[in-house]
Amino acid sequence: MERQILKDRVAIVTGASRGLGEGIAKAFAREGATVALFSRDIQRLQQHEKDIKDLGQKAVAFKVDVADVGQVNQTVEEVLKLFGRVDILVNNAGIAPSMPFVEMPDEVRDSVIDVNLKGVWNCTKAVLPSMIKHKYGKIINVSSVTGPMTSSKGMTVYSASKGAVSGFTRSLALEMAEHGINVNAICPGSFDTPMMRSVAKSRGWDSEDDYIRELGKEIPLGRLGTIEEMADLTVFLASDSSKYITGVEIVIDGGNIIQEHKG
Repeated sequence: MERQILKDRVAIVTGASRGLGEGIAKAFAREGATVALFSRDIQRLQQHEKDIKDLGQKAVAFKVDVADVGQVNQTVEEVLKLFGRVDILVNNAGIAPSMPFVEMPDEVRDSVIDVNLKGVWNCTKAVLPSMIKHKYGKIINVSSVTGPMTSSKGMTVYSASKGAVSGFTRSLALEMAEHGINVNAICPGSFDTPMMRSVAKSRGWDSEDDYIRELGKEIPLGRLGTIEEMADLTVFLASDSSKYITGVEIVIDGGNIIQEHKG
């Protein structure tokens, strides 16, 4: 067997029930990590827990709303009691409603900020005392190109939340450097995920595959990203191969952001 680059590490992955979070959690397990799975969808998490245990690795599913600081603190305490430390945190949980700014209720605005920004804040603050104690940690914030670098109509609050994650990442990286903790962000573009496929019919497509292929035609590499490709980058940032990288945002979008004109 090849060397597992996350062997004996303990990781928390939020939003781990599906899509990118599920892929990241299972990739961590394949690389030897013990994984704590956070999501509001406990039934899907329990299936992923079983899948990871079938790989011969440890995993525990926790029903957690990352916007609820009390739930987060209590659950991180449970993880620490079970495993003694947290080495890696992936702040992946996020929501992305699309709505014109003038039509957006304050409740929708607040829900996005609560999950996409406060969720990152809550989980990070909960794990940092353990990381500081052990003089080691990898914090990876799953941001987006939307907000920090580009945007589109209807995405004002999502863009605002992800732009805030950028500033949070840079500042925290400076504060944590002396403690041996790396803080970075990943900015994905368009990926072939269940969420992306779920909007195909509402956008007039009978075939999800056709919709995904059409989206990919505008991207320089000719396709959407895969969950496995996102997981590969996250594993790299979670490993000691990235120990001299901190405070950066890494774009993974098939070259889409560098185009002046698409198509």
